[in-house]
Amino acid sequence: MYATTETLATTPAAQGGRSRWLALYVLCAGMLMIVLDVTVVNVALPAIQDDLGFTSSSLAWVVNAYLIAFGGLLLLAGRLGDLVGRRTIFVSGLTVFTVASVWCGLAGSQEMLVAARFVQGVGGALTSAVILGMIVTLFPEPREQAKAIGVYAFVASAGGSIGLLAGGVLTQAINWHWIFFVNLPIGLVTGLLAVKLIEKDKGLGMGRGTDVPGAVLITAALMVGVFTIVKPGAELGWTAPRTIALGLLTLTLLACFIVREATAANPLVPLRIFKSRNLTGANLIQALSASGMFGIFFLGSLYLQRVLGYDALEIGLAFLPTTVLMGLLSVRYSEKLVMRFGARRPLIAGLALIVVGLALFTQAPVGGNYFVHVLPVLVLLGLGGGICFPALMGLSMADVKPEDAGLASGLVGTTAEVGAALGLAVLATLSATRTETLAAAGKPALEALTSGFHLSFAVAAVIVATAVVIACTVMRPAPETSASAVEKSGDELTLDAA
Repeated sequence: MYATTETLATTPAAQGGRSRWLALYVLCAGMLMIVLDVTVVNVALPAIQDDLGFTSSSLAWVVNAYLIAFGGLLLLAGRLGDLVGRRTIFVSGLTVFTVASVWCGLAGSQEMLVAARFVQGVGGALTSAVILGMIVTLFPEPREQAKAIGVYAFVASAGGSIGLLAGGVLTQAINWHWIFFVNLPIGLVTGLLAVKLIEKDKGLGMGRGTDVPGAVLITAALMVGVFTIVKPGAELGWTAPRTIALGLLTLTLLACFIVREATAANPLVPLRIFKSRNLTGANLIQALSASGMFGIFFLGSLYLQRVLGYDALEIGLAFLPTTVLMGLLSVRYSEKLVMRFGARRPLIAGLALIVVGLALFTQAPVGGNYFVHVLPVLVLLGLGGGICFPALMGLSMADVKPEDAGLASGLVGTTAEVGAALGLAVLATLSATRTETLAAAGKPALEALTSGFHLSFAVAAVIVATAVVIACTVMRPAPETSASAVEKSGDELTLDAA
């Protein structure tokens, strides 16, 4: 069901039980810092705009500069973890991210902040790309691995809601600079604990996979692709000549990368990794579910702000039920569900709950009531996410060899990042277009705005429903490793002995 690894004395899997769990918490602290940064910055954007004089269009680069570096480097960073050692890449990424955060906090001009955000994205990619690969190495036993992945999935999926609260508090209580300065003590402590608690692993060596042309091609393709999504695609439309030209360039670079990997003696990304139906299907589902969920959290926040009149802190509090439910299910129950039913059935059930929640959100009216029209949606999203995301994380690392764990981990992050960026751009564009059309036809402003949100919620439901279809048709049931299977084998031994 989950990736199995060799027990090597020089790898983190050789660590003792208690120290392994402490190492997991350190890895999750690093992931939480990366996840929090995205939503914390979004909350502070109005204050940053007022202070540094950004225009509405130039303000987008505070987010886009980070996304381009982060999304473009995830796959390369994951493979570098396999080659030079995952702990080395993790600690290096933390260092770059922390230093860049201080640079962001000290920024006194637009150019300085955008440059610092790009470097911060580099650090974020290095840090997060190898975490899942380190977890499956630390926890090779299926039951422990399911529980550890549940903790990771909670941090990765629910951390954004915590960021809404943290961003609102820091921005309102002090100023926007502190949303970046707060990363300094967290980064320092996490880095020191990582060096102490996580044993240094020996990578394959740069001779095993030093594919410079492949690295250049895939990094360029991902950066151009993310740029196309967040800039011309979102602002000019998907049929604009510039969008089409950059889209074709992205596809050309990807095609050249595939040809290179198929013919290189030591490819950066061995194409054999995609032979696993579960791994390939899990990454497709990851991209689709991220498209729907990330876009809805963003547009749902806008609904609460622009239609219901919530401020930043109230929005963060409104999303807390989703965070709490994700945390409860991911940490306490996901391992039991996976061990009892396998990963495929919880994945399908969780995705189905998300689809129902998104469809229900299309009924939220202009004068909506939080407890009637919003809370049930957030409960369904929390239940669905808490059930399906840990199972999805495990399946995305299924059948992965130890030497490819970093690559697979980076692939998971890449599909999620590109899916989220694409989903947000498409859903936001559809919502804005419908709102503008209805407003031009004479609809009241709030009704037009709400109708635009309804369209994006409906499309998001269709996107996640597509992920359900893939889960049902592409994903294969994993071999039995559940508690019931263990009991069954024990019964058979008892009968044999009798």
